[in-house]
Amino acid sequence: MTSPELILFLSSALAPVNAQSPPVNRGAAILQVFGKRVDEYIRLRKTVESGLPKLKQTPSPAEITEHEQELAGAIREARKDVKQGDIFTPEISAEFRRLIGIAMRGADAVRIKESLRSAEPVNVPLRVNSLYPSPAKVPLQSTPPTLLMNLSKLPPELDYRVVGHNLALRDVMANLIIDFIPNAIP
Repeated sequence: MTSPELILFLSSALAPVNAQSPPVNRGAAILQVFGKRVDEYIRLRKTVESGLPKLKQTPSPAEITEHEQELAGAIREARKDVKQGDIFTPEISAEFRRLIGIAMRGADAVRIKESLRSAEPVNVPLRVNSLYPSPAKVPLQSTPPTLLMNLSKLPPELDYRVVGHNLALRDVMANLIIDFIPNAIP
């Protein structure tokens, strides 16, 4: 076979394989990338935490706060070059906005909007790697469960927080803003 004939033969031989490949669910692929970025953060967090003294059970709020601040400081140091969008990339942010939009227009839309309206609104400036405002100063508004059902499940070390129209990803124990999506909530 000549070179052009070989190319034609190989391309026709591969065509059925390509035609039989299942289509890729773009949204699912984007959420997998998000999951990998969250897993990378959790690995870093565990490494950082292993270098700190363990928090012993204590009823002392001061000791708990001190440990929280030590952990937050160590995480901040380990992530000193982090910026908004390192976890919530533009593609991931767009997918989250799409999923939130679906929830806000779906059967549970009224309940979600009512929940957000009835909760004490939190509207503070967000910065990655900064502490979430102290619950003593700003209420820790919960994210409506029906909205959470549309978002990727998080490990117990992290949670989502609605801050104004933004969706923040927060480290629970360090009370640290890991990343956020501006204008995620319509």
